[in-house]
Amino acid sequence: MSDQQPSQQPSFSIEKIYVRDLSVEVPNAPQIYLEREAPAIEVQIQNTATPLGEGVFEVAVTVTVTAKKDETAFFLVEAAQAGIFRIVNVPQADMEPILAVGCPNILFPYARETISDAINRAGFPPVLLAPVNFEALYQQRAMELQAAQSTEAPGQLQ
Repeated sequence: MSDQQPSQQPSFSIEKIYVRDLSVEVPNAPQIYLEREAPAIEVQIQNTATPLGEGVFEVAVTVTVTAKKDETAFFLVEAAQAGIFRIVNVPQADMEPILAVGCPNILFPYARETISDAINRAGFPPVLLAPVNFEALYQQRAMELQAAQSTEAPGQLQ
């Protein structure tokens, strides 16, 4: 009987971590390199999870960094850092938090390094992205979804 128990134990493994997509745009080069004022930096983060097979998922964290001053674009860098994760014998209720919080927490440091390196290689000072609380983002999305569902039900307060 003990031979069967290990196969029923929850298992999580990282199969591969890689850059799925990387884009660097410097639309106003070379004139933009003469600009002395620092641009405003905008960061957008999105994560997705795609099933690849039984217990195998690709999770991607896409980070987009845009630098602008007024309407002049300095650069736009977008990196999709992805990983293939094997997750078996995990209750279905736990899968969404693992895919939306756990896996992105693993991938984000790689994405941050990729973004910083790409910006530096484009001729700009590196942008060091602050850590991201994927659990808070997950909970915020869950609350927004719940609020949207409650507005559809008559007689409920928002």
